[in-house]
Amino acid sequence: MTTVPFEPAAAAQRERVGLLLVNVGTPAAPRPREVRRYLREFLSDPRVLDLPAWRRRLLLELVILPRRARASAAAYRQIWTDQGSPLLVHGRALAAKLQARLGDGVRVELAMRYGSPSIAGALDRLERAGATRLVLLPLYPHYSSAATGSAVARVLELAARRWTTPLLQIVPPFYDHPAYLDVRTELARPFLVGPEPDHVFMSFHGLPERQVRRGDPTGVHCLARADCCATIDGRNRHCYRAQCFATAARLAERLAIPRFRMTVCFQSRLGRSPWLRPYSDRVLADEAGRGARHGVIVPSFVADCLETVEELGLRGLETWRRHGGRSLRVVPAPNADDRFVEALAAIAVDGSSFLFDRGAAEVAARSSP
Repeated sequence: MTTVPFEPAAAAQRERVGLLLVNVGTPAAPRPREVRRYLREFLSDPRVLDLPAWRRRLLLELVILPRRARASAAAYRQIWTDQGSPLLVHGRALAAKLQARLGDGVRVELAMRYGSPSIAGALDRLERAGATRLVLLPLYPHYSSAATGSAVARVLELAARRWTTPLLQIVPPFYDHPAYLDVRTELARPFLVGPEPDHVFMSFHGLPERQVRRGDPTGVHCLARADCCATIDGRNRHCYRAQCFATAARLAERLAIPRFRMTVCFQSRLGRSPWLRPYSDRVLADEAGRGARHGVIVPSFVADCLETVEELGLRGLETWRRHGGRSLRVVPAPNADDRFVEALAAIAVDGSSFLFDRGAAEVAARSSP
């Protein structure tokens, strides 16, 4: 991927533009108290735990927090680094590199939807830096109300409280953006050679099936038949599952993975209600039980975190080996890879008129092969 000089639009040279990157969040420390605080904020969001308020509170306080805080803290301790949570470490590095890439005409800030650094704090810093135009880039390739929708809603809520509200543009999901697919392809390709894996798992974060159906404007399409995600049109243009399948299909084509050697699966389910299937842990067990010995997982996350390092890399490997598998390799997330920095610049080009003029956009777009 060739880098090119970045030239802000004339408007960006007259007034500073703020680029706000938002990811989901992380506890402040791998201890039960901090994890409990984080989970309470996360699961109190009605877009995440979409139940009536009284049921959500009872479930959270009487069932989830007493059971999960200590277990989740133990899991976080296995992945914590000297610099802190991997999600936050990689996020800060990404923001710093993107700031260097975009130059002084743009102020880049990283925020977490839950925990720290907060969205409110990031908006304050952008305002002090003189940013009157704001570009929101949720670090979720695929749209879901629980992730993208919640981040957008929170930014809008906090921006609307300000006496002078910033002009705001939102970069849409980038699940099929060529620059994003290029990075994913380049990261995954070395894992598919020497030896060639018996099976490849495209693992995406799960969602309750009820949330997928709720996003169907027709009420009769999503999850109504086996091929509902075969194409994306007006009925499912915001469907998380359809976007996941679209990404998986494009990556499989670029990487020449035969369909019979690939499974799209969903991880990180919570509770007893049906989530998107098949479940990642179960397909790992099933494929190893059928004789697969060498596997590769391609996660969907843009930053390595609890779900990639612990859930897939540690527990996934344990499941794989317990059912007869041998090697199971997890492709790293893009994190702060220079190629991903370039990809995000191109994604921002196509998603915002505040940051770039059309000429700069065309040059940046040509920087990705």
